[in-house]
Amino acid sequence: MQPLIDNARTFGQRPEEFAKLAEGQSPEVLFITCSDSRVVPALITGAAPGQLFELRTAGNIVPPYASERPTSEAATIEYAVEVLGVQDIVVCGHSHCGAVGALVRGDDLDPVPAVRDWLAYAASRPVSADPDDPAVAESVQHHVLAQLLRLRSYPCVEKGLAEGFLRVRGWYYEVHTGAVLEHRAGTDTFEAL
Repeated sequence: MQPLIDNARTFGQRPEEFAKLAEGQSPEVLFITCSDSRVVPALITGAAPGQLFELRTAGNIVPPYASERPTSEAATIEYAVEVLGVQDIVVCGHSHCGAVGALVRGDDLDPVPAVRDWLAYAASRPVSADPDDPAVAESVQHHVLAQLLRLRSYPCVEKGLAEGFLRVRGWYYEVHTGAVLEHRAGTDTFEAL
């Protein structure tokens, strides 16, 4: 923790670099990804402060839209599209995902009931040709596509797609190599950016 504290102490000693951020934000991208500490959107994309609006959830899960039960995730998505006017939404899964791995293996999550109940929002239980593969690549990629489908059901996203001002993208990040793959609808495969 001490190195993080030391950096935080010196971080604010360059106010001229941050003054413009007080004028507001206008990110072009909503980046939905996992809470995993190895996934750092700004590092992956090279984004500067103000360029990405981030939504981080365990397992990069997009919960079902329900106007009668608003969620933080739904509010973030709606705000990004309707107020900030993002042009792209990226759902980024990653290799070695503990959430997807737990679903694939059918782990007993009763000791962590909040995690168990959250992962129930995953849409469907991801399957894997090799459930013992720690990368769970194929499962994570299918999971990303399921979350994209769920995302498309949000009214603001559905409207943005229909009106042509919004695009959704599915990415897969390999934590062990740094490679980023994007889903290509034409071939239904994940390919290098």
